[in-house]
Amino acid sequence: MLWYISNFECFEKNETLIEITPVEKVSGFIKVPGSKSYTNRALLIAALADGVSRLEKPLVSDDTKFMIQALNGFGIQVEEAPNTFIVSGKEGKLTAPTEDIFVGNAGTTMRFLTTFSALVKGKVRLDGDERMRERPLTDLLECLKQMGVRTISTYHNGCPPIDIEGEGVPGGTLKLAGDKSSQYLTSLLLSAPYFQNKTNILIQGDLTSKSYADITLDIMKTFGIQVENDNYKKFSVEANQIYKAQTYQVEGDWSSASYFLAAAAITGGNITLTGVNPASIQGDAQFPDVLEKMGCKVKKSADSLQLQGDSLRGITINMNNMPDAVQTLAVTALFAKGKTVIKGIGNLRIKETDRIEALANELGRLGAEIETGEDFLIIRPSEYRGAEIETYNDHRMAMSFAIAGLIIPGVKIKNPKCVEKSFPDFFAHWPPSNAKKT
Repeated sequence: MLWYISNFECFEKNETLIEITPVEKVSGFIKVPGSKSYTNRALLIAALADGVSRLEKPLVSDDTKFMIQALNGFGIQVEEAPNTFIVSGKEGKLTAPTEDIFVGNAGTTMRFLTTFSALVKGKVRLDGDERMRERPLTDLLECLKQMGVRTISTYHNGCPPIDIEGEGVPGGTLKLAGDKSSQYLTSLLLSAPYFQNKTNILIQGDLTSKSYADITLDIMKTFGIQVENDNYKKFSVEANQIYKAQTYQVEGDWSSASYFLAAAAITGGNITLTGVNPASIQGDAQFPDVLEKMGCKVKKSADSLQLQGDSLRGITINMNNMPDAVQTLAVTALFAKGKTVIKGIGNLRIKETDRIEALANELGRLGAEIETGEDFLIIRPSEYRGAEIETYNDHRMAMSFAIAGLIIPGVKIKNPKCVEKSFPDFFAHWPPSNAKKT
């Protein structure tokens, strides 16, 4: 949970719209929720482990709830205790679900479960909401087919619903395109210890979002699995390894932290994050360094980070390793002197929405001058006006544009409930002014 005490009402709220109240400066102490990336990986790993695991300080959100519901469908018991998930692993001995597995628009859940489902003897159908049915899985399905696993996309477009018919997974040598999503690689790696033979995954081209592959390797190692990484070009996993059940503490989420850091940056305020790991391998742990390049002052300690906002300047940066912080940076750039160029973000087009197009639309709605390409975004500051912001049912659009409302009067966020995907009580703590340590 994020601890926060407010001395004033910070927004007007109804079911479909939130208006953000501008503030003079943002300051305080913030404790961010657990990492979604680590929580969903830990849930799946614990399900495959050899006993009972306790996952402490996990993220409780729509995405992690979908993962838990899915694991229940495979016969895995997950107990939700205060600040803890207790997972009874079955050493890879999974039960075929009696009903379709529905994951909403939870991308990590869908992709991680695609390979996991092939471990089951029987047929599994994975499905999601309307947007999920537009999100591609073709490259991952091709890898499963290379191993002889039968997969069928219902509409023959490489997107869910997906039928997977497995009798176990042979393993072997696979070729995987690296330019679309690192989640395909993670899906294969997480389940590979339970394949019948050693697995070698050969990455074709350059692997995108390498930091998320690093998260996967890190948590697999913690649970007792060794993966050989040859310069992100080849990943090798020996068969007959078993995840070791344990008590595991989930890191704080640097993607969630980015919104509070940006709030301090644009208002010249001061924010201290507690309970975080500044040396984390999460890609978005580098976001404070990005803000420092723009003009902020940053101090790091073993388990906290302090950021002091200052006059901001535009930068040119490749954000391929920090895709979930791109929207945060794009909104922050509205208040910098000079243009900001964000490169290496082509994979944003297959997220919860086409995030490049969505950013161009909504930044333009506020009055910014925007230029886009297949994998870049350029923001030129201008005179701004309030607007109703479309969120495209994308949690990061809602939270990022809440930052703009701290400066620009009249910013209203549509469909604020979409933040429940990763940060359910975000708007209960926004703006983060007058926050106090508790």
